[in-house]
Amino acid sequence: MAFLGNNFHWFVGVVEDRMDPQYTGRLRVRCLGIHTGDKLALPTADLPWASVILPTTSAGISGLGQSPSFIVEGAWVWGYFRDEIKQEPIVVGTLPGRPAELGNTELGFYDPNSRLDENKEPTGVSVYPREMDEPDTNRLAVNNADKEHSTFTLRKKERTTNIPTADFDEVGSNIKASDTDNWNEPEITYKAVYPYNHVFESESGHIKEFDDTELNERIHERHKSGTSYEMLPNGDLVTLVKNSNYLITSSDNKAFIQGDSDITINGRHKIYINKNGDEDNNYDIQVGPNANVNIQVDNGNINMVTKTGQFNFDVGSDFNVNVGGNYNLNVQGNESKVVEGTTTHNTTGSTTIRGRTIDLNP
Repeated sequence: MAFLGNNFHWFVGVVEDRMDPQYTGRLRVRCLGIHTGDKLALPTADLPWASVILPTTSAGISGLGQSPSFIVEGAWVWGYFRDEIKQEPIVVGTLPGRPAELGNTELGFYDPNSRLDENKEPTGVSVYPREMDEPDTNRLAVNNADKEHSTFTLRKKERTTNIPTADFDEVGSNIKASDTDNWNEPEITYKAVYPYNHVFESESGHIKEFDDTELNERIHERHKSGTSYEMLPNGDLVTLVKNSNYLITSSDNKAFIQGDSDITINGRHKIYINKNGDEDNNYDIQVGPNANVNIQVDNGNINMVTKTGQFNFDVGSDFNVNVGGNYNLNVQGNESKVVEGTTTHNTTGSTTIRGRTIDLNP
């Protein structure tokens, strides 16, 4: 076929098939004024395959750039035929509109794929368009309060609030209570104004938003499961993970937090240091001046075990121990105690000292 140059045969039509057996993003398009809408006379399978022009930001070769396969059945497109007998269509772009009716799978110029009822049976109503009497523009870009996007409604409903932080009790005069406040997931700051919210949404419901609405600029990316991250207008970052979260780092991991850090865990928490047993891979905790290390177990034990090494305390001031029950010390070797000051031993009950030899001031 000879290339027609400026003598293009333009067309407008509806996509009826995108399952290109060659995986090149081709579409079957039923064209107005060229193809009949009678699918018995001209089945979808007999429509010619149309190639799709990609933007210059996509290489269109060797898998580089974006996939060419996102235009869905039911979408209105326009383009031209590069041959005189109109068998080699080229799709230049899509034509969004405001659907006045839902599609009929039995007719041409509609999405042939049917919606399913609660029994998974075809209804005869096309999958696309999804809605009628509203623009094809994404609801997140339009921000009509009467027709909220389903994810926006769900996010408001699932917002997490009143998350507790560690609350340390006061014990005597030496252990002071810690200040604590519950915290909330930040409120949703979505206040998009058309046409400044640039939205991408996939068929299953994955979403990207780049919102340039003045004073409410956001970046939001969301998986259909609800796992998401959002950069808020003030620079806050909110990350939600609806299932497990995995972080695997092949080298170092560093974090610098200039404010407070609160972690609340409903399950267990384990830390394993120096798995390979290398030298000097220590677990170091340093607390700066005028701050304490507080550990509280509400109902349980504190267990510390060193299997082969020493257990060392170096206390620069007083060493205070308050025991509500018995105090048991089992030493399998020798016990040495050096007191450079005075030793005072007060017992309201009996004092028993047993030994093979007891030397007092030998």
